[in-house]
Amino acid sequence: MTEMLFRDDAYLAEAEARVVGHTPEGGIVLSASVFYPTGGGQPGDSGWLSWEGGRMAIATALKHEGGVALVPGEVVALPPVGTVVVQSLDWERRHRHMRVHTALHLLSVVIPLAVTGGQIGAERGRLDFDMPEPPQDLAAIEDRLNRLIDLDLAVTETWITDEELAANPGLVKTMSVRPPVGQGRVRLVRIGLGETQVDLQPCGGTHVARTSEIGRVALTKVEKKGRQNRRVTLELV
Repeated sequence: MTEMLFRDDAYLAEAEARVVGHTPEGGIVLSASVFYPTGGGQPGDSGWLSWEGGRMAIATALKHEGGVALVPGEVVALPPVGTVVVQSLDWERRHRHMRVHTALHLLSVVIPLAVTGGQIGAERGRLDFDMPEPPQDLAAIEDRLNRLIDLDLAVTETWITDEELAANPGLVKTMSVRPPVGQGRVRLVRIGLGETQVDLQPCGGTHVARTSEIGRVALTKVEKKGRQNRRVTLELV
């Protein structure tokens, strides 16, 4: 098992770890990872690994047998098992993912419909909604979204058991991606505290600490995707 450092501290951009294995495809498995692996609509992180006598670019990270496998960006000799390495994120890219991901949580607040899909990028992100008719006033929705961002709400996490999640199905907004269960507990991401809370939903991704860190966003497109689905795209401004 890889220790998921990104889950405990999304702002940790560099850390030491030990190589504990190689995948058949040429990936590198570490004892601990600051790299977020592709999942939940969020791309895997990129960055670099360095060790005594070597350095390599990391193109992305993938889930691998309960851990994280780092995918080299070029064909080079892999650090042997047991090697102590320093992992460094492409922090600017990761931070933009964090901003977009948190903004999409708020988009699901201002458009309170079931979410049928989603994707996060470094410049933009989108959610697909169970929305038979397009929104009447996209500018008004964009204004409400930016007003929520400007409230500078705290973004925190909490954990509940699988049983507690099963007893509260309303916490799950996504119809296409179900939260991972079977490990005994599920991570919830909360936006706002106490009376200021505006959102609470299962999520394993990385987020900013406060909504104001997102910056201003623009809703740039609404597309029809199927009989009842509408895709809403937002961009960082």
